[in-house]
Amino acid sequence: MNRILEVKNLAVSFHTYAGEVKAVRGVNFYLDRGEALALVGESGCGKTVTAKSLMRLNPIPPAEIKEGSSIKYNGKEVLDMSKEEIRAFRGAEVGMIFQDPMTSLNPTMKIGDQIAESLITHMNLNKKDALDKAVQMLERVDIPKPEERINSYPHEFSGGMRQRVMIAIALACNPRILIADEPTTALDVTIQAQVLELLKELQSEMNTSIILVTHDLGVVANFADRIHVMYAGKIVEKGTTREIFYEGEHPYTWALLSSVPDLYEENRKKLYSLAGTPPDLLLPLDGCPFASRCRYCMQICKEKMPPKTELSESHSVSCWLKHPSAPKVEKPHILRRDV
Repeated sequence: MNRILEVKNLAVSFHTYAGEVKAVRGVNFYLDRGEALALVGESGCGKTVTAKSLMRLNPIPPAEIKEGSSIKYNGKEVLDMSKEEIRAFRGAEVGMIFQDPMTSLNPTMKIGDQIAESLITHMNLNKKDALDKAVQMLERVDIPKPEERINSYPHEFSGGMRQRVMIAIALACNPRILIADEPTTALDVTIQAQVLELLKELQSEMNTSIILVTHDLGVVANFADRIHVMYAGKIVEKGTTREIFYEGEHPYTWALLSSVPDLYEENRKKLYSLAGTPPDLLLPLDGCPFASRCRYCMQICKEKMPPKTELSESHSVSCWLKHPSAPKVEKPHILRRDV
């Protein structure tokens, strides 16, 4: 069976002093062995909450995974796992590269000890063997002089090197799934390309499935096999990378594509910026969550949630513009990069 992860009707809320924040609202997706899936959307759309829910890392309370949610790993329900089972599941079966390596790495521990920690916990290695394995992992992620650098502290590494250390920690136990949460944030474009290329190489070498969480469609163009576009806690469009870039149908997808700098544009022009702000997730959403920011908004968009329209076996979109009675609109001209 190629299906390694299946998420159905995932709903996650946070109980705050102001009320219940419905951060994720009925998300469905799957992941196959050896493929790369991208969750794309602007800050606050629910990407990271969704990713952390797969490992049950959102603190409970204030977080709550709603009844009826399902996360199945190799057919086993993750939400029913005991504390011992989930502890073994994290790191050994699913690894995670967190968003900010400077705050995720322990500043008081040497790099080698931080990598060895998970090896000792999940693979029952002794300290010496774990440190030897840590050297191998640093070498694998292209850290120079790994025998020396295992004795360094995080502040002695550059941002790109710290991100490589995070990758080494996440992959130390050979997990089947790697979750990369904004792995290229705050890195310059050259280092971004190197980190993504490294992830691609390791994915191919270890047959690891990857979930890439990012706000930047430009990052996933040559990385992901499939893309899910998230907005206000829901997946509004999903498809293969080529379908999203060349046949995207949701106005929010068009906005994200328009926000990617165009390397081929001869005339200088102002980079597109989506006006408005996302909806308040404390409030109920009766209509389309994107309605207030959509230039094609109709009255029904404000009143009723759009149904999902299947465009192909792999491509679907939730937008009232796909209704047979909706007015025909011309897609904005977006010069899409070669993917």
